Amino acid sequence: MTEITDLQTALAPVAAGRATARINGARADIILDVTGLAPQARDALEADVRSAALAAAGVEDVRIAQTASRRQRRLIAVASGKGGVGKSTVSANLAVALAAKGRKVGLVDADIYGPSQPKLMGSEAAKPEAREKTLIPVDTPYGVRMLSMGQLVSADQALAWRGPMATSALGQLVDADWGDADTLILDLPPGTGDVQLTMVQKHKPAGAVIVSTPQDLALIDARRAVNLFEKTGVPIIGIVENMAGYACPECGAVSDPFGRGGAEAAAKDIGVPLLGRVPLDIAIREQSDAGTPPAAGNGEQAAAFHRIADALSDWIESQGD
Repeated sequence: MTEITDLQTALAPVAAGRATARINGARADIILDVTGLAPQARDALEADVRSAALAAAGVEDVRIAQTASRRQRRLIAVASGKGGVGKSTVSANLAVALAAKGRKVGLVDADIYGPSQPKLMGSEAAKPEAREKTLIPVDTPYGVRMLSMGQLVSADQALAWRGPMATSALGQLVDADWGDADTLILDLPPGTGDVQLTMVQKHKPAGAVIVSTPQDLALIDARRAVNLFEKTGVPIIGIVENMAGYACPECGAVSDPFGRGGAEAAAKDIGVPLLGRVPLDIAIREQSDAGTPPAAGNGEQAAAFHRIADALSDWIESQGD
């Protein structure tokens, strides 16, 4: 007959304190704590525990029940008052830069009518699976897990959904099985309509990053986005000024087709930090189109996103996380 101490000793090398066993005749009943593990890691751990238990003397059958505590994760919304300001590009590169700093990051492409993250993250062919009606995010080449409506519908399919349908679909993306991810970057649809309001109220981000170009029109819309989060009690982490200055690749001269310093002035007026600037650079466009986020590489383009990610990390740490 197997002793419980013998079984626990057999499980120790593979279970790392996650398994609690009980002997019932020749059967081992095991409760396996899989908190914080990705689905593949859970399956691998269960298989290892089963093998170790069956190798113990006297064990002929093994029953394993997985348990997990609900993991607290931080949701960071990236928003803009209007489209065309590079919000999705900033979201993707922030996620990549944070992952490079050692954070466990997930990326939710909530821009349901114009999802672009599969292309930006080089994962257009990847399709998420589901387990017990819960979506399992896909792994990208950059250490970031991701879910996007663009992975669930064909690229040329138009989504003519009203607000409640869109909000329900987006909720499934946010409530997916994110494994050990501790930070979710939420790439919100542009604007300040019903979908954005419902998402913010339901999922309550820890904070919001507002993306704008320097021009006056974009800044007016950015202020509307700030107002949306202030009304719902979501802290504004800061503003990112995108397309901030263009360096001619031939002569090196810098021009400002969208103006200069507008986002900094707006941030000062609103009373929030300017997290950083991203230049209007053809290399960013080329790398994004190729599915290789600039933040995954080197050079000034990568440095611009990493400086913003540093500011975001400092804010997260200031919250006690």
